[in-house]
Amino acid sequence: MVGIVDFEISLPSSRITVQQMAAKSGLPEEEVRAVTGCDSIPVLGAGEREWELALRAARTVLERTGVPPSAVRTVIYAGSGEWDTPFWSPAAKVAHELGIERAFCFELANYCNAVTAAVQIACDTTASRPDEYALVLIGDRIASMLDYGEPGAKELFNNGDAGGALLLSASGRVAGFLGAEMRTDPSWSDYYTGVREGERVVVRRHGSRDGLGDAYIENFAGLTADLLASIGRDIGDVAYMLVTHGNRRIHERLLEELGLPDTRSVFNYHRLGHMGNADTLIAMQDLITAKSLKRGDLVLHATSALGFSWGVMAMEYTS
Repeated sequence: MVGIVDFEISLPSSRITVQQMAAKSGLPEEEVRAVTGCDSIPVLGAGEREWELALRAARTVLERTGVPPSAVRTVIYAGSGEWDTPFWSPAAKVAHELGIERAFCFELANYCNAVTAAVQIACDTTASRPDEYALVLIGDRIASMLDYGEPGAKELFNNGDAGGALLLSASGRVAGFLGAEMRTDPSWSDYYTGVREGERVVVRRHGSRDGLGDAYIENFAGLTADLLASIGRDIGDVAYMLVTHGNRRIHERLLEELGLPDTRSVFNYHRLGHMGNADTLIAMQDLITAKSLKRGDLVLHATSALGFSWGVMAMEYTS
């Protein structure tokens, strides 16, 4: 079954604390902690770059699986589109560092929903090519684009930085890919944008608009129903529903809407905050480490991006 051969997450060396955010923003620590959900969040340290986190994760995966670089024929770098260097290919850079010289390398920008689209493309690419592999890289450095001195940006203070890598093939060893459903609501496309301020790109919210939380529930629930129907399953078959850690209340509301107890999800808000594309993979890694998954378990990954793009993908645990 086409799917994940192996995957790894790589976190940066530094963290920003609630105390530091509060000092920069002028907000009370309690108010900041209500957004972050934890006392500190992993962020890139001095001199660290997001593509290096992806490289570290990819190197671990290739070494652990013993897959030669020559067998990797597709490399997709999934993220925000604001790379470490402008007008540049992080996919090609990581591939070169790994010795992958015969692959098609490209970027896919869909923010924290990019990993779902990238996995779909990678699985489509490798499904009929049993001797080839696809490498999906994830890189997020949203924390470096936040203005902690702007109290109005506090809703984004829970964002951290992370990298990761997924190796996929026509015969996944960790999890089979059963399918995905994705949807965009373009009416939210201008709600958050990057704004150039000197040499930096800073994320800004434009105005205030009600209904974003409801849009998350409506789209996630609708996509989940469509996906389950397409693979011939129902909500009772779902062992775990893993959700992007943008907002704990939305996470809880979604489980309630779907009729799933909290015990059938993973909550990491207390230790990490929102780690971009890595959120649901960190959760799955936690389940594997804790031996909470059994062969055949259906695991859904619900990912989202900036209030305008949503995706749900289905994995069957096969280890």
